[in-house]
Amino acid sequence: MIITTAIPQITDEFHSVTDIGWYGSAYLLTQCASQLLFGKLYTFFSIKGTFLTSIFLFEVGSALCGAAPNSVSFIIGRAIAGLGAAGILSGVVVIIVHAVPLHKRPTYQGFFGAIFGVSSVVGPLLGGVFTSKVTWRWCFYINLPLGGLAGIIIFLILAIPDRDTTKLDLKSKLAQLDFFGTALLIPGSVSLILAMEWGGSTYSWNNWRIILLLVLAVVLLAGFALVQIFMPDTATLPSRIFKQRSILAGVYATICNGSQLMIFSYYLPIWFQAITGVSAVESGIRLLPLMLSMVVATLLTGALVRRIGYYTPFMIGGVCLMAVGAGLIYTFEVDTDSGKWIGYQIIYGFGLGLSTQAPNLAAQTVLPKKDVPVGISLMFFGQLIGGAIFLAVAQNILNTQLLERLSSVPGLDAQKILDNGVTSLTNLPASIKTTVLIAYNQAIRHVFLVGLVLVCLAIFGALALEWRSVRQPQNNKSGSKA
Repeated sequence: MIITTAIPQITDEFHSVTDIGWYGSAYLLTQCASQLLFGKLYTFFSIKGTFLTSIFLFEVGSALCGAAPNSVSFIIGRAIAGLGAAGILSGVVVIIVHAVPLHKRPTYQGFFGAIFGVSSVVGPLLGGVFTSKVTWRWCFYINLPLGGLAGIIIFLILAIPDRDTTKLDLKSKLAQLDFFGTALLIPGSVSLILAMEWGGSTYSWNNWRIILLLVLAVVLLAGFALVQIFMPDTATLPSRIFKQRSILAGVYATICNGSQLMIFSYYLPIWFQAITGVSAVESGIRLLPLMLSMVVATLLTGALVRRIGYYTPFMIGGVCLMAVGAGLIYTFEVDTDSGKWIGYQIIYGFGLGLSTQAPNLAAQTVLPKKDVPVGISLMFFGQLIGGAIFLAVAQNILNTQLLERLSSVPGLDAQKILDNGVTSLTNLPASIKTTVLIAYNQAIRHVFLVGLVLVCLAIFGALALEWRSVRQPQNNKSGSKA
């Protein structure tokens, strides 16, 4: 998130406006495509070693981004950092699983979720400070001392005993990594994400590039599924995991939740910039009601789940509350006052905080411990792939709606408004500004509607979660089947 406020300066220095999409996509592509692979790595290799390697990769990527002499090297750095981030994301939860008893984990996961929420707000603000006061390169250099300190602490303090899977010889471990499946999954995921990123924006949906990417995605991902079925002994996603009801429900809910969260966290700042005319940094500040309420609810949920034991009721209640908040955000108008946009965000954010940790807790509760790393990676994969797909869908909806609504405004070049972005709206003549703002607001509301629908669909996943308690002994066998 720290990069969002730095992108204008980066493109100015590299003269690379056409590469803007890659600055985010390169990171997301490697993070998403390698997520399930890390589930296997954490299962068969040292958790400590794998996590430290992930930090190292993230540090290398950050250093390359900070020192990048041109746009290409910057993009390569982002891709390497994304690979490291994939291992860090799932690794934090895997470490909690092996270092903390099940009944105490909700509290620790609450802190993890709270830190994520705080960083989502602080990141863009810190990026704005570095960019305006020092240089955008410090948005990445700052990761080096922080990551180095974290690595030293992990190296000195973390001690996780060897498991049966880590005692295998190297040849046996490598045989378990599902090279065939991974060779299909990674390019399949990349093809799907690129098709979603480029379709309708960089290229039309009937362009041969998009068609080819979609065909490749279908063929490769179908091949991955077949490998999982016919080579179960080394499968990245063993069938015993997918047959578990709570895992299916959790993945479904995570895809919906990850998608709608990306939509609201990305397009709420755009609404603030376009409709209320504030700067990018100010729009980030105006997200504080959402993020702070999420942090409070996440910490509260962690404490209550630890005391009560059950996470499912918080998931159900949280998604329902989110639906109310998302529905209210959908009602935004050009003249919506601060009391409403603050209050609506608080409702939405509190619901988000109540529900966000349940799928990960479900994976830890219903799966045997040896399958937990894969289950956790699967949840994060669903969140990332869903966010990538529906963020692209939302952008296409916004572009289509804007072109349709602005084309009818006399004397206005709709495509120019679309190309120049929200900052160009402040320079519009007063005679058409109100009309354009109303059109822009209606277009963004269509995007919010997509988020609202996804929240409502997540309710089915919440209802399907089993009522299992973290206070009961962890299951060493697969739980209820779907």
